[in-house]
Amino acid sequence: MRNISEQAGRPIGVLADLPGPKVRLGQFAEPTLLEIGSEVLLEPGLDASTKDVLMVDYETLLSDMVVGDRLAVGDGSIILEVTGNTPTALKAEVLFGGQVQGRPGLHVPSDRLRITTPTAQDLKYLDAMIEADIDMVALSFVRSASDIRRAGIEAIPRGPLVIAKVETRAAIENLTGIVKESGAVMVARGDLGTECSLEDLPHHQKDIIAECIAQGRPAITATQMLESMINAPAPTRAEASDVANAVFDGTSAIMLSAETAIGRDPAHVVKTMATIAARADQEFAYDEWAVKLKRERLSEPQSNDGAVTDVMTMATWQAAKEMKAAAIVCISRSGFTVRAIARFRPEAPILAFTPEDRTHRQLTLSWGATSFKIDQIGDTDETVKMVIELAKESGHIRSGDVVAVLGGSSANVGMTDNLRLVRCD
Repeated sequence: MRNISEQAGRPIGVLADLPGPKVRLGQFAEPTLLEIGSEVLLEPGLDASTKDVLMVDYETLLSDMVVGDRLAVGDGSIILEVTGNTPTALKAEVLFGGQVQGRPGLHVPSDRLRITTPTAQDLKYLDAMIEADIDMVALSFVRSASDIRRAGIEAIPRGPLVIAKVETRAAIENLTGIVKESGAVMVARGDLGTECSLEDLPHHQKDIIAECIAQGRPAITATQMLESMINAPAPTRAEASDVANAVFDGTSAIMLSAETAIGRDPAHVVKTMATIAARADQEFAYDEWAVKLKRERLSEPQSNDGAVTDVMTMATWQAAKEMKAAAIVCISRSGFTVRAIARFRPEAPILAFTPEDRTHRQLTLSWGATSFKIDQIGDTDETVKMVIELAKESGHIRSGDVVAVLGGSSANVGMTDNLRLVRCD
């Protein structure tokens, strides 16, 4: 990916997705049909599974499950309900059947799962990813802010951007704290749709994205965005609407999974999604969005640093709008300033300048931002002059344009407190 990024002459952010406390069934020797209405045994262990006995790599399965619990196999299309137990296994009825193969996952309700997040194996993977200079890392099955702290990742830009995957009922209940502790959030609709009722899922999606916007965190909407395009040349109408509605909700990024991992034409899927998103961007209610955010954000008390950032970014959005600014130029080491202004969805393009390689790549996740790498952030006047010249050279602004220059003073890391309006020579 680094080689491709260099050849393309553009930053590419790389995200590593840690597996978390993933429970899996034992290997099936061949594709196997679990028939609706049949009874199966769930037995802890690592041996092979059959149509009658499903081996589960979860030691405390028998003590953690109770009669009535529902377990989902694979992508959730197969549902089992616990009906009883024997001394060595759980009894379960297949409520919704289907074919299984390989080692499919078994979704255990998060309030039953004893395994902590991140797992010991996650931490080993994390060490390797940090050594490989990964840009972003996603923590799976996060249930509280303490799960994020447990990972022990250095603050950005020294460490990768931590993305909390919201896919459990506990995460929904602890959403505000999770968003505050994380660098970004993923709406992981696959497992979240298994944990909660399907009719609640769209509302959870909107609530998660709204909380991310309020706190200035990028939000990723993921899972089954264009699922039919694994094999089909075009998405369904419902899928196209789903992608556009995610944009209207305020999501920062939309994510493909199986469509590009095992799909017939990954590049075509990416192009299709980009086309739908770009069209949705044209219809986005920019002014209404910023006014609504301003009203709702100011209604809640903030810390001193948070209040300063809120006021400065609101002022920047308003000034850029009134002055018809050609761009909003952000100067930032950590990317905090860029994420803070991006939540307002300004119509002026956001040009982000940073001396940090990792931040340069992380900003590919931020809505509306074009990132530039600079050597250093020095004297304020000289730095402003330098980045404006670079913006002109890149063709993003021209002589006579007004630009809003936004940044934070070096004495106040994590706070945006400096705004200038500059007319380019």
